[in-house]
Amino acid sequence: MNNIAYVTTPGGEELAILPRSELEALRESLEHAQALGGFRAGQIPGLTPDEARALVGAVSPLAFWRRYRKQTQAVLAASVGVTQNYLSGIENGKRGGDVTLWLRIARALELPIESLVDDGA
Repeated sequence: MNNIAYVTTPGGEELAILPRSELEALRESLEHAQALGGFRAGQIPGLTPDEARALVGAVSPLAFWRRYRKQTQAVLAASVGVTQNYLSGIENGKRGGDVTLWLRIARALELPIESLVDDGA
């Protein structure tokens, strides 16, 4: 964090300019802190090493967490108002869903929505 430049706009607003690599490092730190906060608040369960490996190896976070919560696709799909085939497509990355669907899924699995979405990184 040594490469920050500060500038003042003509309107008097102070801005900080930093290299993209440092911005990304800050983002990762924030995401880690948020995840840790979710874990400490009981929103995200702690995983055993085997469970963590299963999460990393799962076709999607949604697929892992659904199985972790011991729900079948059919039961989860019915509880959020979609077909089992549609939910399967979402889990496999072949279908999308609007944010309200993702919120219903997150609530049904008792997880923050961020736990279900793979950011592709």
